Amino acid sequence: MTSFRSIRQVIYDREARKQQYQANIQGLNAYDRHKKFLSDYVAYYGKDRSTQEVLPVKTDQDTLREGYRFIRTEEDDMNPSWEQRLVKRYYDKLFKEYCIADMTHYKSGKIGLRWRTEKEVISGKGQFICGNKHCNEKDGLASYEVNFCYVEAGENKQALVKLVTCERCAEKLLYKKRKEEQLKEKERRKRERSESNDQEDDEHDRRRERKKGSKASASAEDRNKTDEDDENFDEYLEGMFP
Repeated sequence: MTSFRSIRQVIYDREARKQQYQANIQGLNAYDRHKKFLSDYVAYYGKDRSTQEVLPVKTDQDTLREGYRFIRTEEDDMNPSWEQRLVKRYYDKLFKEYCIADMTHYKSGKIGLRWRTEKEVISGKGQFICGNKHCNEKDGLASYEVNFCYVEAGENKQALVKLVTCERCAEKLLYKKRKEEQLKEKERRKRERSESNDQEDDEHDRRRERKKGSKASASAEDRNKTDEDDENFDEYLEGMFP
């Protein structure tokens, strides 16, 4: 006959395992919990293979990557799905006064911008420290309003945001714009030189035409003078031989 003590021990062990299992589950993220549930299901029902290979899985990070918007709209906030609620909780934790920039590809004009996290706000990154992700300069900082043009969810968007940078990173920020201005100035000067050369060629042609006209006029005058001499000479001969 089973004693009361042994029954109590069985119940105690069962509750201990249950609490341990729950504590383990609560310490996992959504993706790890999903994998564990599948593994336990396979182990309990004796399946030979895991269903992980055929079932699509989406982590919290995947959800954030798909649903995140640089600037959320009222329509985004009204979406009741758990994915949008998760994204909104993450979005609300961001500080949207100054941006952090990734200037790795600044020469091609591709500069990435994002909002600051709480850790960056506390450290002063992006406000009292250069907002370039890879720069920690604290001197010579200046604030810029940047017209951020980006593609999000297949749409072209733009937003006017603030970015604090040092002098060296400001050159990177304005690099492509200044290169375009230099190229336009170079093309303008080239066009002006070409127009100036064309004007000089036209003036040269005009001078040459005027010179030809002067020579032609002089030749006509010479012919007129010759004709007058001939007439005078004929009169002279007529006077000598009446």
